[in-house]
Amino acid sequence: MTQEYTAGQREHRGVVPPPKAPGRDRYLDLLRSLALVRVVLYHLFGWAWLTVLFPSMGVMFALAGSLMARSLNRPTLSVIRGRIRRLLPPLWAFSAVVLPLMFVGGWKLSEDPDHNGTWGLLEMINYVIPIGAPPYPWEVGFPKDLLESTWADQAVGPLWYLRAYLWFVLASPLLLWAFRRVPWATLLAPLALTAVVGTGLVTIPGELGNAVTDFAVYGSCWVLGFAHHEGVLAKVPRYLAVSGSVMVMAFALWWASGHLGPEGWDLNDIPLAQAAWSFGFVVILLQYSPSWQELPGRLARWDKLVTLSNNRAVTIYLWHNLLIMATVPIIDLAYRLPFMQSDRAVAALDATDMLWMFFLVWPLIGLAILAFGWIEDLAAKRRPRLWPNGVKRGRAKRRATVGQGV
Repeated sequence: MTQEYTAGQREHRGVVPPPKAPGRDRYLDLLRSLALVRVVLYHLFGWAWLTVLFPSMGVMFALAGSLMARSLNRPTLSVIRGRIRRLLPPLWAFSAVVLPLMFVGGWKLSEDPDHNGTWGLLEMINYVIPIGAPPYPWEVGFPKDLLESTWADQAVGPLWYLRAYLWFVLASPLLLWAFRRVPWATLLAPLALTAVVGTGLVTIPGELGNAVTDFAVYGSCWVLGFAHHEGVLAKVPRYLAVSGSVMVMAFALWWASGHLGPEGWDLNDIPLAQAAWSFGFVVILLQYSPSWQELPGRLARWDKLVTLSNNRAVTIYLWHNLLIMATVPIIDLAYRLPFMQSDRAVAALDATDMLWMFFLVWPLIGLAILAFGWIEDLAAKRRPRLWPNGVKRGRAKRRATVGQGV
């Protein structure tokens, strides 16, 4: 007998079920943590199949859309200001480190053929407010040549996510208004837009085209967050939602098979396949959403890390790619050790360097959390905390105050 049927029986007999305890949905928190881990693994190993196994960006935008819909029960302008305030200070800290390093490495904006002149100077505002793509050199030096020359591209490239998030935040009042009036049209419109701008049917040049494509690709996932919060998705019979999602995902794989990019099955290079696959995947995840108040069973052992990653989602995302690159000079130090001077030892380290990068990047992310994570607390008008994994707070307080991420 299902819990829903049992609860209905109690209500029919005049016994009102106890109200649901307030707090965070730990299932959604777990999904956000998994999405962040998958992002790190993808940028570390570059495995294209990870984009099929777990479409992290679609999941993260859907979760953010659900939180945004919940927040918009409050005055719209205060909600938008709050979301932007949570986003900008961590970005400023990142920019305050990365920009000087690029200039020290020899980048001169005035001499950059891609970003010189007045327009290039105006583009610098994206390091303060991510409304577009921030400029950076494709190759630049690094103090003592610790990182390879493409480090700026690796570090700054992922900032597209912040731009897309900001666009969605600004568009959310209108999107939610439209969703409450014509839900299915609003839900499916971004997929239709992706079919236009993400397939070459209509081409928008430059970074504006990239921004519009990103908005279209993940727009349906953001609106799926609305559908989850508003209860619209729950009204669709599960068999119908799942079977429909499987058909959409099958279409995504079929389309991807005929439009493989330079990295093969990397859906990031195939916008329509990414949009359709992420949409179907997220529908299934949200249809089976158990709305946990606590992580059950063996998952409970990960409770602290889930809490920490949700509290520091922006910090982890901003810094992880640069930290992946920082593992390389650390590993290079191992070649200088006395017992590493034989050809056999060098060959063994060469063969396992990616594995060592995997093990090293997590403590480096931990150091970034300690160094910069507290800025997220200040941005959210909370008391700064160095390691907010919920240990020093009661369980109810932990659920109420865990960070909302991006």
